[in-house]
Amino acid sequence: MATRKIDKAQWRDFLDNITQELVGAQAEMAVAGLSLGSQIEAEWLSLFGFNYDPRADAIEIALDGVDHVVHAPRELWVDVDGKGLLTLEIVGADETRQIVRLREPLLLAPPEPARAPGG
Repeated sequence: MATRKIDKAQWRDFLDNITQELVGAQAEMAVAGLSLGSQIEAEWLSLFGFNYDPRADAIEIALDGVDHVVHAPRELWVDVDGKGLLTLEIVGADETRQIVRLREPLLLAPPEPARAPGG
């Protein structure tokens, strides 16, 4: 398994792209932090998608019956293996981690090379 950090400048496009592929996939969401331990917030529900709103600086995780918002997220990580995306992890400003696990891996396209400014 390879873990990679997604740059904040790519969050909106990345989440929009994987949402198109993930609609209807089964997902489990856990929330972990020092003050609350590790808790399962949603267990194998249909995933509607992810959205990053840069103006509000918030990431929304939408599952069937669960709408979870992470305000002021600091980091976005993904775990990928040979079969595809397995886990998406959002680290909040207070170090709380929202971990979304997929039942079936999602194949990801290779990352695009960085472009020069103005190019």
